Amino acid sequence: MSKNSRDQNAFDKAALDYHRQEPKGKIEVIPSKPHSSQRDLSLAYSPGVAVPCMAIHDDPQSVYEYTSKGNLVAVISNGTAVLGLGDIGPEASKPVMEGKGLLFKIFAGINVFDIEINEKDPDKFIETVKAIAPTFGGINLEDIKAPEAFYIEQRLKEELDIPLMHDDQHGTAIISAAALINALEIAGKKIGEVKMVINGAGAAAIACAKLYISLGLDPKNILMCDSKGVINHKRENLTPEKLDFIAQTDISTLEDAVIGSDVFVGLSKGNVMSPDMLLSMASNPIVFALANPDPEISYDLAIETREDVIMATGRSDYPNQVNNVLGFPYIFRGALDVQARGINEAMKLAAVHALAEIAKEPVPEMVKLAYNVRDISFGKEYFIPKPFDNRLITKVSIAVAKAAMESGIAGKSIDNFEEYENQLLDRMGRDEKLVRMMQNRAKANPKRVTLGNGEEYNILKAAQILQEEGIAYPSLLGSKRLIKEKMEEYGITLDIPIIDPNDDENKETRKKYRKTLWDKRNRKGINEYKAKRYVRQRDYFGPLMLEHGDTDALIVGFSKSYASVLKPILEIIDKKPGVNKVAAMMMILTEKKPLFFADTSINKNPSAEDLVEIARMAEFTVKSFAIEPRLAMLGFENFSAKADTSKKVAAAVKILHEKYPKMIVDGEIQPDFALNSDHLADYPFSKLGTNPANVLVFPNLESANLSYKIIRGMKAAQTIGPILMGLDQPVHVLQMRSSVDEIVNLATIAVLDAQMKDKK
Repeated sequence: MSKNSRDQNAFDKAALDYHRQEPKGKIEVIPSKPHSSQRDLSLAYSPGVAVPCMAIHDDPQSVYEYTSKGNLVAVISNGTAVLGLGDIGPEASKPVMEGKGLLFKIFAGINVFDIEINEKDPDKFIETVKAIAPTFGGINLEDIKAPEAFYIEQRLKEELDIPLMHDDQHGTAIISAAALINALEIAGKKIGEVKMVINGAGAAAIACAKLYISLGLDPKNILMCDSKGVINHKRENLTPEKLDFIAQTDISTLEDAVIGSDVFVGLSKGNVMSPDMLLSMASNPIVFALANPDPEISYDLAIETREDVIMATGRSDYPNQVNNVLGFPYIFRGALDVQARGINEAMKLAAVHALAEIAKEPVPEMVKLAYNVRDISFGKEYFIPKPFDNRLITKVSIAVAKAAMESGIAGKSIDNFEEYENQLLDRMGRDEKLVRMMQNRAKANPKRVTLGNGEEYNILKAAQILQEEGIAYPSLLGSKRLIKEKMEEYGITLDIPIIDPNDDENKETRKKYRKTLWDKRNRKGINEYKAKRYVRQRDYFGPLMLEHGDTDALIVGFSKSYASVLKPILEIIDKKPGVNKVAAMMMILTEKKPLFFADTSINKNPSAEDLVEIARMAEFTVKSFAIEPRLAMLGFENFSAKADTSKKVAAAVKILHEKYPKMIVDGEIQPDFALNSDHLADYPFSKLGTNPANVLVFPNLESANLSYKIIRGMKAAQTIGPILMGLDQPVHVLQMRSSVDEIVNLATIAVLDAQMKDKK
């Protein structure tokens, strides 16, 4: 079996495992109101529920006030055109619809019910959707084949009074239209003068052409091609949608159509554009090769063929990805928030211009970090916003909401858009895409990461993910024989280095490492005999690999206590210059935003000076994730400093305020007060203001360790760490029995550490 086949089989198995793990599927319904007491239940259901029922009966519009309708979208399909799979039926389309629901939730905070309808007759399908429409604030039609999709959408838009969109048509149209505006500016061309070839004549292609025309493209300058060639006056038996794009020309082939053209938009299939065809286009050609996974012409080939090409694809691994996720979550968000009675052209155009403008604005630091570049600026390699850009939810949603209001389609108005912008940010949490951002940064410049305990299933599975996803170049540390036996037992195929400290092939390496260990520890309790013995142990061999540059980062632990694994690391790896105390921090990924707990693993009872150093390291580490650190120095009193612990914390805060006046830090404060805006308002003198803390510095190890382990044990939030702070090399120690995700996430952070070390 070839490597590609093995990789595909492994990915296919991973996809099935991902979907079958408990709970099944990708979305779930959870209660949003208190329900623990009998009173709660009597308010939620009988008899209390009768009151809002009658209120809605008297005023139907109040359904938005008393129910979830205003934040609930239906993702509806009949499974007739699913991805590139074709007509696979409603049941088989369900994973895709659930996936779309997940994207709505994580990008815009919108709840979704996915609905798969077993009906191909367009009129019956329409009647079914109309019958269930009162449940929803909006409807996203998905994966319905053309030409039925045009008819279904048009009738439902006419007969329903809620936002409705067939994203396969309009999502691609909106994102590519924004890209077109900016690409034309870069090319120095005017939309009313350019000649365009559109290859593909399905739902997306028709919607794109119509939207481009509304932006000013001359319909006479469009040549649209389908599988039979150019749609010209000689063609017969065309669908009604194609009739609008009949060209009065004798040109019949794609090869001839692109000669002298300014813009090529591909919505067809891979590799249909040759280098010669690209060379035949006008100067500064704009090429949107949007077929997935294989573009009409590959990005690398296009750039190699013509230096002046301005290129976009549908792929995430190249610049300028035309990705529907840039549009639909935020379009529906804005539409829902003004209770729009539809999604009209004004709203779509508002989204187009908002997206185009975002790409011209200065790029936030978090976006730069997400893509591991020092600078991103408007130009050939950046004329569409990145999916990790948090400005999307505010800029696009606000533009759509304003357009709905101005065009008279809004059911309610937003009076204060500054307040609305804050509500959008609070709804999502400013950093909810943090893990995806970190992994994307790692993929941009992967590093060698050595994983200890290579014989453990979770380690092996994590190594497989790191390799397959391109996050890191993993290697395994341990007994080569045992690791290979376990790989066979678990059915995991990995073609990566296995480093066995006791293998004869490492004899010379052991000599080199032994000398280093002896040089570092010969006056600190290690003699030559111990050094010779220790270098055969992976707990010492791993840090020595890192010290000698034989790996870029190290992840160890998993099956031993934290302290026992940390000891050899501290004996071998130096602290960063100016650091006196090494500390550890946990990242807690809550629904709203990440929190950081320090020190969770190392310093038992830190002094005031130690707390200052821990706070400074935590501030630096959190900034490296492009998050503004707001530190609360915790105690069990609020700004009173009566107990000894509180006095210690207050002393640390005093030092921080005096030495580092720009730090956002205060205390001593109780954690529930530090995390609550209303409680913080009781202390107007605090440097935290009323904006809650996101970094909690605990007064001792016991309180920090117990706090994060309660959260981890309850599975109330995802935990990442402990992140070691203060060492001069990228090394982290796993918690005992870490999950696969926890290992992958900590290894990702190790890659980012190694990248930062490279920059220095």
